Amino acid sequence: MSSATEGIGLAAPAERAFLNVSRSVTGRRWVDRLDRAAQNQALAISQRHDLPDLLARVVAGRGIGSDAVAAYLDPSLRALMPDPSALSDMDAAAARLAAAIRAGEEVAILGDYDVDGATSSALLARFLRWHGIAPHIHIPDRVAEGYGPNPEAVEALAAGGAQLLITVDCGSASHEALAHAAGLGVEVLVVDHHQMEDALPPALAVVNPNRADDLSGQGHLAAVGVAFLLVVATARALRQAGWYGPNRSEPDLMAWLDLVALGTVADVVPLTGLNRAYVRKGLQVMRQRQAVGLAALADAARVNGPVDCYHLGFMLGPRINAGGRIGDAALGVQLLLCDDHRQAGTLAATLDSLNRERQEIEARAVEEALAAVEARGEGETRSVLVAHSEADWHPGIVGLVAARLKERYQRPAFAIAFGPDGLGSGSGRSIAGVDLGAAVRAAVRDGILRKGGGHAMAAGLTVDRARLDELTAFMEARLAPDVAASTVSHLTIDGALTASGARIDLIKALEAAGPFGAGNPEPVIALPAHRLSFVKVTEQGHIRCAFSTADGGRVKAIAFRAGDTALGAALQGSRDVALHAAGVLRIDRWNGREEVCLHLRDVAMPAPVR
Repeated sequence: MSSATEGIGLAAPAERAFLNVSRSVTGRRWVDRLDRAAQNQALAISQRHDLPDLLARVVAGRGIGSDAVAAYLDPSLRALMPDPSALSDMDAAAARLAAAIRAGEEVAILGDYDVDGATSSALLARFLRWHGIAPHIHIPDRVAEGYGPNPEAVEALAAGGAQLLITVDCGSASHEALAHAAGLGVEVLVVDHHQMEDALPPALAVVNPNRADDLSGQGHLAAVGVAFLLVVATARALRQAGWYGPNRSEPDLMAWLDLVALGTVADVVPLTGLNRAYVRKGLQVMRQRQAVGLAALADAARVNGPVDCYHLGFMLGPRINAGGRIGDAALGVQLLLCDDHRQAGTLAATLDSLNRERQEIEARAVEEALAAVEARGEGETRSVLVAHSEADWHPGIVGLVAARLKERYQRPAFAIAFGPDGLGSGSGRSIAGVDLGAAVRAAVRDGILRKGGGHAMAAGLTVDRARLDELTAFMEARLAPDVAASTVSHLTIDGALTASGARIDLIKALEAAGPFGAGNPEPVIALPAHRLSFVKVTEQGHIRCAFSTADGGRVKAIAFRAGDTALGAALQGSRDVALHAAGVLRIDRWNGREEVCLHLRDVAMPAPVR
């Protein structure tokens, strides 16, 4: 999944407790990310490359050798991008798409209703528009149509004249719908990244690095990352055919990396290898604000300062998703393709409003799910949580409910919304080391689920109400051993600072090891024995606080959604008490000002001095 220049993975946590914290207020042991050998490596990196000690620790903690530091801190798309032909069926897909462009054929795009699907659809549409083709775009309605292509949608696209259909972020398991397309004379290219069975759907090409016979090593890509490789391969095919010339300029593919970055971060795929380069370069493009729709969305989301991964994952992504969850699923693609400032502002405002409505619906559903889990005592007794509602939850927010359950109890969770017909639409979220997608596909094979699939960390399913207890028992039996082995009992620390050392210039230096996200975690920094000088619970249930030292050092902190948690209780009961604090350092920007803020993960009482 990652290149030789990036290392294989993170350094294994050492055995000793960091700051002697064997049990924090959240019940975790703090461990140093670096063992003795990695600490020596960090020292060598710092000296050889003249890096701040903390940055050197972060780099060493990600398994980077001294010779690979320069390449890691400046990931090159040229160096990390594979030959697209390495992906199975890529050459056939690129040749067919190039032929459609040269012939001016009618092309249709059918994408998933999430951010990855929206960005993939928009990327292919921009590529086709550049070449004079205005594609038909269909994003299935989450409730009315469900995930992926369906015969009715295929028939409508064929009736509209489509000769070539490209499915993006879906299609790998859509045997019936794609067979229907073939019967209508429509050729299909599948561009996807979801785990799939050995049997391929009936398509001209299935470009999916997670198909069994694909040896490209790019299985960590989001669908938009695969789609970008397709446009690279197609542009190459057109170039080789002599299509470009004085009257036909080649598109600047790098200008569309903002779409690739957004889809990659929002789909929570590992930010290693090519993905890391995609996001690093895509953020640079996005900060230029050349994409009218994305700039309007950033303004509607009130993004302050340069756009980073946090903004993509927690501010822009959720707003695009809001259309697919509770509104018009096509709104996200429309915004991403919009070049009119006024229209983009209107679309962005609509998505922002839908996102606020989604937050309210989600909050009520999460409260009900948590109450049900607590009432049954399942938070302590179950390895896998399965929460459901009888006709009360909107199907568009079940994935968010599952995510909140997973966060609260640190175990895999499903949330299922049943309709009046007894059919449930559900979504699951997992923890590291527990493959939810494989479990869901196994339940489909056993006849427990009508349909389902997904990734290791997230999956979707459709189930009959009568099979709910059977599904719960199946998941518990199948996943309990993996959950037991994966249970998060420690917090990995990258280094320690005092409040005075937590400076903006240091945070900006640490950004060189980013972008941070899945597979490349943000550095967790500890503040040893700092006095909790301020504590306040916000209306949203967050806890704002500050940590101070005797020499006048002070750093602001916030613990999100911690009001009714063990962390929140410890903070509210420890004003003016010295605590070890651990979290991620971020820069808060407001009205042109920049200020350091620690996003808290945990606190612990310092061990008594003997």
